[in-house]
Amino acid sequence: MKHSLQLKLSQHLTLTPQLQQSIRLLQLSTLELNQELEQMLQENPLLERVDNLDDGATHINGNDTELRADAPAETTVSSEASDTPPEPETREISDMDWESEGSYGSPDDDDDDHDYQHGSSEMASLRDHLSWQLNLTPLEERDKRLVLLLIDALDEGGYLSQSLEDIAEMLPDELEVEIDELQIALKHLQNLEPTGVGARDLSECLVLQLRALPDDTPHLDCALTIAQTHLNELGARDYTGLKRKLHCDDDALRCARDLITRLNPRPGSDFGVSDTRYVVPDVIVKKIKGLWVASLNPDAMPKLRINRMYADILSRNRDVSHAQLSSQLQEAKWLIKNVMQRFDTILRVSQSIIDRQRHFFEHGEVAMRPLVLREIAETVELHESTISRVTTQKYMMTPRGIYELKYFFGSHVSTDAGGACSATAIRALIKQLVASENAKKPLSDGQIAELLGQQGIVVARRTIAKYRESLQISPASQRKSL
Repeated sequence: MKHSLQLKLSQHLTLTPQLQQSIRLLQLSTLELNQELEQMLQENPLLERVDNLDDGATHINGNDTELRADAPAETTVSSEASDTPPEPETREISDMDWESEGSYGSPDDDDDDHDYQHGSSEMASLRDHLSWQLNLTPLEERDKRLVLLLIDALDEGGYLSQSLEDIAEMLPDELEVEIDELQIALKHLQNLEPTGVGARDLSECLVLQLRALPDDTPHLDCALTIAQTHLNELGARDYTGLKRKLHCDDDALRCARDLITRLNPRPGSDFGVSDTRYVVPDVIVKKIKGLWVASLNPDAMPKLRINRMYADILSRNRDVSHAQLSSQLQEAKWLIKNVMQRFDTILRVSQSIIDRQRHFFEHGEVAMRPLVLREIAETVELHESTISRVTTQKYMMTPRGIYELKYFFGSHVSTDAGGACSATAIRALIKQLVASENAKKPLSDGQIAELLGQQGIVVARRTIAKYRESLQISPASQRKSL
């Protein structure tokens, strides 16, 4: 067999570590980004977070671009007549620029407001609240222990989900606890606040709360009868059957229903530690001189820079002994550059979305137009997968509220005129129709489809039902009122 040399040219895509980091940072939410940066700050001594930047003290010089620390934080992209936003300038950053303590982030940190830590006050749990009341009652020690046993058996809503018989079977035989003792302990528990705690079902919970009302409350007897035996009919809004069984008129039934609906079906839900999570918007939308303009939220932008002390050491000593620091310096440069690119991409995509959904910002959900990822991808010259990463868990604060960027994308329904109407606009129209309907004769899904058809929007009845369920709107039979 004869040996020979051959030269072959081929192309293949290689994901460099820098590109992999850029993709990973792009798909992270603001919270996940901060967690990722905290880990990198601990691992890389060349990288540091800046809490307060001295005005004009540090800057990054590019070939033709200067990113100053005292520059305005809200870099805006104007919504011109053209749908294509301007491309961000490419910044080539030299080693000397990094060594001069370059930074990226918002400079608006001259005050000490960000140093203030909001303390979270923990609410007392339901068990602590009930135990505190129990300690104030003049009961025998054995009775208190039995009541505590039932308190421990309560669920988050304040209900006793286990039967007294099951609780008695779990107790050791040497305690000699009878069912009658547990029933007495349950009565003591149900006399504690909040009213309705210790109930074994919804009917008992409502009855306990109704019995705590003054005896002269109008139509209290009617409400008690409904809570005890006719909750299913009330839930099904069978008002005709209720009036026949209770022998009452519309006014009495309406007053009894109002009494019941004002009660708390989950008396224990007001206790415990509430884990409230707040959304930090990445982009802020404002109307400036008649144009809707996107700007980056300075509170969502991390403030990073190269550690000046280590950078000075590397600038004076570039021998093999500092190879580790040189590698970490390069990693810090990549990270800051990728963070800059992440926010630049979010801003470009956000402005492109705003340009196409400007009618939404003017008129609301009914003016939302159909939009797909491909349309934005072609405008900003990025791949659809990149647009998907950008719009996931990234939020935009508008005068109408805070929305995820994915909210502005949706399917469409054809109209009689040959156009298209977005699913978001159809849901908004359904919400308007239901809000203005006659409560005694609510609109069925078929009637809503007919009303939309009169406006030129052809939607099937099952599609109306799907949109109505997504809006958490009950069927017509359950929306009927007196």
